[in-house]
Amino acid sequence: MIEIRTAHTGELDAALLKTVRGFLEDVFEGDLSDQDWDHALGGMHVLAWEGSELVGHASLVQRRLLHDGRALRTGYVECVGVRADRRRHGYGAIVMDALERLLRGAYELGALGASDRAVRFYQARGWKAWQGPTSVLTPAGIRRTADQDGAVHVLPLAAALDLSGELVCDWREGAVW
Repeated sequence: MIEIRTAHTGELDAALLKTVRGFLEDVFEGDLSDQDWDHALGGMHVLAWEGSELVGHASLVQRRLLHDGRALRTGYVECVGVRADRRRHGYGAIVMDALERLLRGAYELGALGASDRAVRFYQARGWKAWQGPTSVLTPAGIRRTADQDGAVHVLPLAAALDLSGELVCDWREGAVW
């Protein structure tokens, strides 16, 4: 039986945060930087448990994305992962169901950077690949992120979108998308 817990980072004690980080390091096979972890903090976490075993996680943090002359209140999805032995059994969908409920209640737009392995999963859930150019608003101005074109996916909610237009994310250290 799976139990879902949603909680803000501030509600998770240091021991649980250490457990979550270790879980994500295992899920991403060591490819989780300090900056990646930092990007997952400060918002809501969805934790999936089987008894005392953490089997799934996703984070939702607020960002501002610029599109068509507007700064959109965006729920940005980070660190979605399911333990290797539980993949392809619906756990990812259960975690994303809870996360998308949060998105729909609070944001104009959902966004994420999808790995090649996860694209079909997100698209089957209604997420759409951004077709236009992507950029980042750096301290020195707007800079193209052409290497992220096609990897950024959005879940249209309240905002009117032109998926072929430019999409600009706010600045952060490390992977900006």
